[in-house]
Amino acid sequence: MEQLIVSLLISIIVASTPLLLAAIGELVVEKVGVLNLGVEGMMLAGAIAAFATANVTGITVLGVLAGIFAGLLLSLLFAIISLTLQANQTATGLALTIFGRGFSALVGAGFVGIPAPTIPKIHLPLLSDIPFIGPVVFSQDPLVYLSLIILGVVAWAFKSTHFGLILRAVGDSHDAAHALGYPVIAIRYGAVMFGGAMAGLAGAYMSLAYTPMWAQDMTAGRGWVALALVTFSAWRPFWLLVGAWFFGALMFMALYVQAMGVAIPSAFLSATPYIGTVIVLVLISRDARRIRLHRPAMLGRPFLARS
Repeated sequence: MEQLIVSLLISIIVASTPLLLAAIGELVVEKVGVLNLGVEGMMLAGAIAAFATANVTGITVLGVLAGIFAGLLLSLLFAIISLTLQANQTATGLALTIFGRGFSALVGAGFVGIPAPTIPKIHLPLLSDIPFIGPVVFSQDPLVYLSLIILGVVAWAFKSTHFGLILRAVGDSHDAAHALGYPVIAIRYGAVMFGGAMAGLAGAYMSLAYTPMWAQDMTAGRGWVALALVTFSAWRPFWLLVGAWFFGALMFMALYVQAMGVAIPSAFLSATPYIGTVIVLVLISRDARRIRLHRPAMLGRPFLARS
């Protein structure tokens, strides 16, 4: 029984990691008042870039860096179109997702069914041998720990640093931030590129750790779940982690039930995490006061500099 619980917890953590990585990036993006719906496309671009690079070079670290770079490049494209050219952020984000899907399918056509190096797990001496806690806490791969470290740094930065206060100011009133002399567009560029890098890292995790292979549309809507996670968390980092674990558990349990051969249509089981996402968002939307309290006031609104 203990071994079953340990395996269950490990699987949930692994399943939640790409969600958490992508959601952290989107949290920072939305905190400065930008809405980027292209997370799914950036994750797919990161996944194929990481897999192809790792496959060609045999070095997983280079694969991870390539995934980050691919997500960053797509986010830069989004920033140029939506922040510099002032195009609609919603339409630009949707176009980015469509582009990312097509780009990854084109590049990945020659990599289907081909193995690539995987990200190895870390086994800490003595600590990994502690019953129950050791395998769950001290035997994960490096990106699991990295996701938690990044989340902690982001939470600390927003709560306790002057830089975090500037980011929040840009998201709550970009005109006031501009009047104080802060470069609103440059700050938003940096946040968008950070979000793209995190989405690319999430994609790299998908193709090199979670399911070490390449398959078209392998993110299977996780980018949209990551977007929902930011709303679920009410733009608060700690609840982002709780939400990632919750939706990661839903995704794993759907696969687990299918593997057990339970007489439930597989299509319904595969849709379970997304049905859960819709239900949670509907429940959250009922609390309009909570959303208004934490939602960045300038979210999705373009900034037009006035002299």
